[in-house]
Amino acid sequence: MALLSPVSSSCLPRLCSQLAAHDAVVDTKSRVCLSSASSHLQRSLIHKCYLDKRESHGFKVSASVTADVSTAEVAVKSPIVKGDTWSIHKFGGTCVGTAQRIQNVANIVIEDSSERKLVVVSAMSKVTDMMYDLIEKAQSRDDSYEAALDAVFEKHKLTAVNLLDGDELASFLSVLTRDVHNLKAMLRAIYIAGHGTESFSAFVAGHGELWSAQILSAVLRKGGIDCTWMDTRDVLIVTPAGSNQVDPDYEESEQRLDNWLSQNPSKVVVATGFIASTPQNIPTTLKRDGSDFSAAIMGALFRARQVTIWTDVDGVYSADPRKVSEAVVLNTLSYQEAWEMSYFGANVLHPRTIIPVMQYDIPIVIRNIFNLSAPGTKICRAPIIEADVKQDSVAYVKGFATIDNLALVNVEGTGMAGVPGTASAIFAAVKDVGANVIMISQASSEHSVCFAVPEKEVNAVAKALEARFRQALSAGRLSQVAIIPNCSILAAVGQKMASTPGVSATLFNALAKANINIRAIAQGCSEYNITVVVKREDCVRALRAVHSRFYLSKTSIAVGIIGPGLIGATLLNQLRDQAAVLKEKSKTDLRVMGIIGSKKMLLSDTGIDLSNWKELQNEKGEKADLEKFVNHVHGNHFIPNTVLVDCTSSTDVADHYHDWLHTGIHIITPNKKANSGPLDKYLKLRARQRQSFTHYFYEATVGAGLPIMHTLRDLLQTGDKIIKIEGIFSGTLSYIFNSFVNTRAFSEVVMEAKAAGYTEPDPRDDLAGTDVARKVIILARECGLNLELSDIPVQSLVPDPLKETASVDDFMQQLPSYDPDIATKRQAAEDAGEVLRYVGVVDVKNQKGVVELQRYKKQHPFAQLSGSDNIIAFTTERYNKQPLIVRGPGAGAEVTAGGVFSDLLRLASNLGAPSC
Repeated sequence: MALLSPVSSSCLPRLCSQLAAHDAVVDTKSRVCLSSASSHLQRSLIHKCYLDKRESHGFKVSASVTADVSTAEVAVKSPIVKGDTWSIHKFGGTCVGTAQRIQNVANIVIEDSSERKLVVVSAMSKVTDMMYDLIEKAQSRDDSYEAALDAVFEKHKLTAVNLLDGDELASFLSVLTRDVHNLKAMLRAIYIAGHGTESFSAFVAGHGELWSAQILSAVLRKGGIDCTWMDTRDVLIVTPAGSNQVDPDYEESEQRLDNWLSQNPSKVVVATGFIASTPQNIPTTLKRDGSDFSAAIMGALFRARQVTIWTDVDGVYSADPRKVSEAVVLNTLSYQEAWEMSYFGANVLHPRTIIPVMQYDIPIVIRNIFNLSAPGTKICRAPIIEADVKQDSVAYVKGFATIDNLALVNVEGTGMAGVPGTASAIFAAVKDVGANVIMISQASSEHSVCFAVPEKEVNAVAKALEARFRQALSAGRLSQVAIIPNCSILAAVGQKMASTPGVSATLFNALAKANINIRAIAQGCSEYNITVVVKREDCVRALRAVHSRFYLSKTSIAVGIIGPGLIGATLLNQLRDQAAVLKEKSKTDLRVMGIIGSKKMLLSDTGIDLSNWKELQNEKGEKADLEKFVNHVHGNHFIPNTVLVDCTSSTDVADHYHDWLHTGIHIITPNKKANSGPLDKYLKLRARQRQSFTHYFYEATVGAGLPIMHTLRDLLQTGDKIIKIEGIFSGTLSYIFNSFVNTRAFSEVVMEAKAAGYTEPDPRDDLAGTDVARKVIILARECGLNLELSDIPVQSLVPDPLKETASVDDFMQQLPSYDPDIATKRQAAEDAGEVLRYVGVVDVKNQKGVVELQRYKKQHPFAQLSGSDNIIAFTTERYNKQPLIVRGPGAGAEVTAGGVFSDLLRLASNLGAPSC
């Protein structure tokens, strides 16, 4: 009996009940051929609806539907040759979302030079969701389903009117009107019944693809292309395969394709994505992401040359560009790499999309329909890498992907070790509650097994495990079933990655330097991924850290500048001038996210434009709030590393260092207060820095831009023993005593130094020697001496009566009256062939320090200085007869800011930036 009459609304309630009966049969996994009268009626009614639709779309239907025939026609040899003359294009809903975009798709198809083309299309953007919403509304007995369906009708009608004319337009509108009329009757039946079956939902939802395929094929014909359209339910046969999945029947589908091609010999075919049929010819879908799957299946059936997936991105990225702004488009991926990245949440393809094309080595190319100049990403079989070809670890890592909203389940106990079947019992219990296990990790001691599941399923899993192992838990053989919520998975993916020395070390090192704690690790022997579990709040920062470390992007550091005074402002200008060079040569992005002064602060989510930061601070600055400032700079999850640069001389700011280090913030400073303050605070600070795996650099605290601290650390770390460190540590006092010669008055030289900007606003701050004492303490503590600032005798150059003088002006006016005292000392030194120098000394051997005015022979290196230069002499066991000398400019904003900048670059190097 041929079923060719239009669908009658009177049969629709009966059809819905038959579809429900079909779903019940499918749910019980029955696969027997139904020969009873009722079964025959069920199949006939389903076919009646399906075949009537085909007839209404202009098909010649000659099949007789009986209970004993599984295929509509006997397979015939297709006159159309399959093979690499065919190219497959798939266009998603966004690509066909408007009339203009459908025209763009048609242009792309027309310009493709392939001999034969199959074009797989999705429904117009949002239409599939709208169709499912219609069903939901009808089931809920919401009368608005009719208005919603009218909106769908108008959307397609308007699109057709904008693209088509004449007979093509009239034909499509006739089909569209009939389809919508029938859908209203079907939805009315569901409205009355209050229930819709899975098969019915699939039948309704597939209309979006039917309409978009017909519109596109008509547009191509209008452009002079010999084109027809394919309802893939006539060709593609699938069977249910567990939860929300189907398996293609390739043998049956290939026979049906041959039959279809024999009747439709066009060289351009527009096919519906997403929809298919069951072996019983019941309409169904390929589930979500089904259109990509359709294209891959068609590629395999046609043995096509290539499958191109058109989307709205330039290709597959090395990481999610929404989380890593510097993510790059990958030129190629192997099938396995794409599979792994898809599984771990990368927006590439559904893993099952890759399966059909792999067996025929058909490449998949991901292209951007909105950027035709982008070549996209090619997914194909991986090239063979010769064993003797040396490649670094970076070459083996293609990208990174994440999965959020997970929980770890940890089952542990001494009774698990060596007991067969424990793991089987654990995962059997998990299976019974229908939970999906994302990752498994087990210690070789067999003491514990942990695995990740979606957070929404973890409570059911925990209850099932506690019920299954109640006796073992009571007896103590299992100690606990622990739940660790708020987790995310980070996966590194690449060919032969797991077996390449250095990859794992680089990955874990990057996470450690970003202060990321790893909860669990899994590394399969497939050599294609290394998976770690981290806290959810750390996930984006972890992703950025590993992405940067493998050179897929720049090493990015969020920088907060505290104190944009003379040194801070100079540093900002140096960063501005050097930023482009750093990005180009060392892949380092030092991004200033905030600047805070004593009254105002300037914050940015993406980085402050340093070319006009002063103007921005004046115009957009807000009231200074140090806590808010730190939270902003460190809270930017798009940059994995944070450093605060303290360019103040504030004790209050220095007191925050301990807490900042504890939260994973690196610190760089020329501020001497923290390292020369109370000894107990200093010791706690250094202990915290070591425990938190953060960096604390303070090169500029002692010698501005001179490598004094760096030299001292190198000596100590290479096993040398320090005997004594002495030096002229103050650029101000160096200038004063280098200029205090012949008959010049001391007060005259001090006034000259103040006018030249060498001294502090109050010269007594320099002449008192306290600044030099702080530098001595810093060096002494670096050598392991536990000294307080009060332990250092300091010879002040401020006359005692002038220490309490109220104003600077009064001090400067009264200072000349004390010139004779120091002039006498100068003369005595000259008479002995010596000069006066103000020095600091760390006597490591005797565990003491001193700051005083000393005399040196004119041949001594300390007597050879000029201007404001500093000089430091290291006497060690290696450098005993001839001390190691470090000499150079030791004062001024440029050199001090340069020392801070040098520390910034050292931090970047430690965090993974390559050397220039």
